[in-house]
Amino acid sequence: MNEKRKSGLAANPFLKSLGTQQAIIVGVIIVLFIFFSLASVSFRKYTTVVTLCNYMYYILLMAIGVTFPLLTGGVDLSIGTGLICYAIVGSYVISNGHMPVGVGMLVVMIMSLIIGFINGIIIAKLDLPPFITTLCTMMIVRGLGSILTGGLSGVWPMAGSAGGWCRSIFKITVGKTIIPIGIIWMLILIAIMSIILRKTKIGRYILAIGSNKEALRLSGVNVVKWQVIAYIISGFFAGLAAIAYACTFSNITPGTGAGLELDAIGGAIIGGTSMTGGSGSIVGTLLGVLVISLLKTGLPYIGLQANWQQIITGLVLLAAITADMAKRKKAA
Repeated sequence: MNEKRKSGLAANPFLKSLGTQQAIIVGVIIVLFIFFSLASVSFRKYTTVVTLCNYMYYILLMAIGVTFPLLTGGVDLSIGTGLICYAIVGSYVISNGHMPVGVGMLVVMIMSLIIGFINGIIIAKLDLPPFITTLCTMMIVRGLGSILTGGLSGVWPMAGSAGGWCRSIFKITVGKTIIPIGIIWMLILIAIMSIILRKTKIGRYILAIGSNKEALRLSGVNVVKWQVIAYIISGFFAGLAAIAYACTFSNITPGTGAGLELDAIGGAIIGGTSMTGGSGSIVGTLLGVLVISLLKTGLPYIGLQANWQQIITGLVLLAAITADMAKRKKAA
């Protein structure tokens, strides 16, 4: 009877398309949503959906990007403080430099790509540990934004003002209802990056680096090139996350951002991306970020503030890492 049940679960098209771990995460998301809905009447309001999306945009964008270094067996810790740095510099270019919003966005993307490239070169070419390298660039960009803007907070144009069109990228107001249209862009990016990861040379080589870097090198593949590309992708999405953050929230404070990268990395790992590299998916990252965002959004509704949020998120992440290690030992 048990064997039949197991074979039935294995043949389930939903499980086959997602993978068992990701199907479990979907179950966790449903349970969390039901729990918060029953525990708090306020959580069931439409404004909660808008708040959830506001959190998700920048965390998801960072998480999509950082999935690629994680797949190589590396990590990128610079994305959190980088996000704040790029957003503040962009606001400085727009406000103090009297430049169009589009120019500010371009500056954001150029800065993020440069930092991603620097991380990749140092890690791949000089063979320095990714943790130490990106920890250093994390500290550098944390101070860089404050220096470049004189320690002033940044604000991008508000809706209705000149350049305020940037606010409508992620949400629009119809009557008195806010519609989080940023979800559409997130789904498009997830589809594109899933194809890149699974169907292109970039994805195959990045996965292969995490599985067996030396074997790939011996087969004649330019490992340095593809490893650098993984960090450039991470930098690119940190830049997009900076734009999402700046266009969603009203104030950007210099020197902050430390810890945001942990939400993104945590989301990717909860979604099934292995800490040792070689396995993971963009859809899994989306599901992991949904768990993180639901906890961030829902826990305050039941009276648990920042410290408890960190503890519970840490426990969820620990469970995901333990499950990944157990799966790898079983496979070995």
